[in-house]
Amino acid sequence: MTSGADSFALNAQIQQALARRDPGAALRVLAEAEAAQPQDAELKLQKAMALRLSGDLTGAVNALDQALALEPYNFVALLSKASLIERMDGEKAATPIYKNALTIAPETPPPALAAPIAHAREVVARTADALEAYLEARVGATDAALDTATRARFAESLKIFTGKARNYESEAVLLKYPRLPAIPFFDRAMFPWFPELEAATDMIRGELEQVLREEQADFVPYIQTPEGAPVNQWAELNYNPRWSTYFLWKDGVKQEAACAKCPGTAALMDRLPLARQDKFAPTVMFSALAANTRIPPHSGSTNTRLLVHLPLILPGPAWFRVGNETRYWKMGEAWAFDDSIDHEAVNEADALRVILIIDIWNPLLTEVERELITRMMNAKNEFFSS
Repeated sequence: MTSGADSFALNAQIQQALARRDPGAALRVLAEAEAAQPQDAELKLQKAMALRLSGDLTGAVNALDQALALEPYNFVALLSKASLIERMDGEKAATPIYKNALTIAPETPPPALAAPIAHAREVVARTADALEAYLEARVGATDAALDTATRARFAESLKIFTGKARNYESEAVLLKYPRLPAIPFFDRAMFPWFPELEAATDMIRGELEQVLREEQADFVPYIQTPEGAPVNQWAELNYNPRWSTYFLWKDGVKQEAACAKCPGTAALMDRLPLARQDKFAPTVMFSALAANTRIPPHSGSTNTRLLVHLPLILPGPAWFRVGNETRYWKMGEAWAFDDSIDHEAVNEADALRVILIIDIWNPLLTEVERELITRMMNAKNEFFSS
């Protein structure tokens, strides 16, 4: 049996041999060390290094496989194996191993690993680009016969298939209703009342501007995480007026004072098919985002409702991402999206951006389902309050 002192001495000899680039000497000492400690993954890594120095790349890969058999999540072993496979068989063969390594890469790697990690990312990205171009050429997804929606959906599937994009699903934090497709932005043809809403843009903006002049103090920070609760991605915006709101309806309750100051907007909301859920919906609000401010990625409460955005004050470029789709707001254009899918917003302009946000039902739900969902959500609240 080898003592601790003997193991230390053997390791020192191995390191010295590797430092002077003498793989033969290193391998001789490694054989002795491995006989004493066959389950030491670090010795397998050192053996791989020595074999690599000697030019035996296949042997080095085998040594790394031995290390990974002992420690499957050994990042250095996995990254080293990918590098060897790249030398032996090219970037395509190495890409799956690089991808696996990157999934377990340390958040703050030591400086010595910065360049290899950057290289791994470059190889994965190049391979994905090449695969995407190859598939596009072979499949013919840009065929003029395809309608716009089909072309866009297939293009997204292609990016997901190549690993260039992730597949976003509903991540509803309150209620995820089953068998509803995760559609980032819904086809505006599903909302025949959009033209009426869009035609009212100037009127709504006029009432908003009056509120901004006279009642700006009534805009409150949207994020108000209770003290002691984890703020997570909201640390920067928690109780911060850089993202603030003015509610006309809140959780199904009409804000009478606010609606009195925006009578035309309130009357329009009464006519539109908003989500009507006792104690839950609609919420109708002016959402103000300060200059050069970002709302971080997050997901909303349920996929049973959609949110509608109508831009009112748009001083410059401002964009919105839902899943893999990014759009820039345009004056006079509304859209409906599923906010239970990961989304974020950025105001790139040097002045305030304000949009109107309203709740509507997911149009794929039947009237019966809407009623049942409302009763179910209220019943849960009753259960926990009794």
